[in-house]
Amino acid sequence: MPETHSRIRDAAVERGLDIEIVERPQARSLAEAAAVLGIEPADIVKTLVVKRSDDTYLFALIPGGRSISWPKLRAVVGVNKLRLPEAELALAATGYERGTITPLGSTTAWPVFADETIVGRRVAMGAGAHGSSLFVDADDLIRAYDATVADISAPE
Repeated sequence: MPETHSRIRDAAVERGLDIEIVERPQARSLAEAAAVLGIEPADIVKTLVVKRSDDTYLFALIPGGRSISWPKLRAVVGVNKLRLPEAELALAATGYERGTITPLGSTTAWPVFADETIVGRRVAMGAGAHGSSLFVDADDLIRAYDATVADISAPE
């Protein structure tokens, strides 16, 4: 079990979250990943770390088949500039490599912004290591992280 899974499990216990981490083969597409996990593509949530101009970050939870709507996210956050950081900055900000990022067990507890379309779903997301996914009830995750829920995405 990767060390990151221990961090994630500890964070879940600390926040009262019921999670399941499953090992899975690598997938070449969102549709393939959803098929491997036996879920709909919209039930896979990407955790994107987003950099603010003041060198702080936030997490944006975006469901499969959608992408960040930068104008919507900037309006909700109340800033003029946001961007995706370089891979090494994302790793330094979270302790996770791109493609494995999750708010659970992040080295810093950045604010979480969840797209409104994940409400009411059981979702799969990064689990801190390649080849694994974390399942969690989105409503519980939103509550545990006091996430801001808003329309922050657009269809891909």
